[in-house]
Amino acid sequence: MTRSVTLPITGGCQCGALRYQIFEPPLMIYACHCANCQRIAGSAFGLAAGIKESSLEFTSGEPARVTWSSDAGNERYGSFCGDCGCRIAHGQTPSIGILSLRAGTFDDASWVVPAGHIWTRSAQPWFKFSDDDIQWDEQPTDYGPIIQKFKASVTFEE
Repeated sequence: MTRSVTLPITGGCQCGALRYQIFEPPLMIYACHCANCQRIAGSAFGLAAGIKESSLEFTSGEPARVTWSSDAGNERYGSFCGDCGCRIAHGQTPSIGILSLRAGTFDDASWVVPAGHIWTRSAQPWFKFSDDDIQWDEQPTDYGPIIQKFKASVTFEE
């Protein structure tokens, strides 16, 4: 099933103080099962939209920032609402030009389905993967299969 999404994609935090738009389609949607994403999401995994950093524009409010070391050993940062604490996006220092935008912050997330799963070695034991799920035990070196599966399932219109 192919889903259709209109650009720009809008979203924001829980309280509405921090709002954003992305003007280019996400590169992919994936679920990350690492321990950091589980803590950040307060759930079994984090659902992320890989986007070009240059495509994100905050339209209301200024994000606060927190830093940490990822399970892969990279210095990461998170942009979040300073009022309600809702996490919006993660990036890496130094920048690689890509952000992991929290897909649950889209105003309409009905089209969001992960095209793959990463850090599955940290997945909760009760989570069951489908036979056709793309999976990596750790951080993938090539996101190509996730990107291809995502592009085959969603079309974007302006």
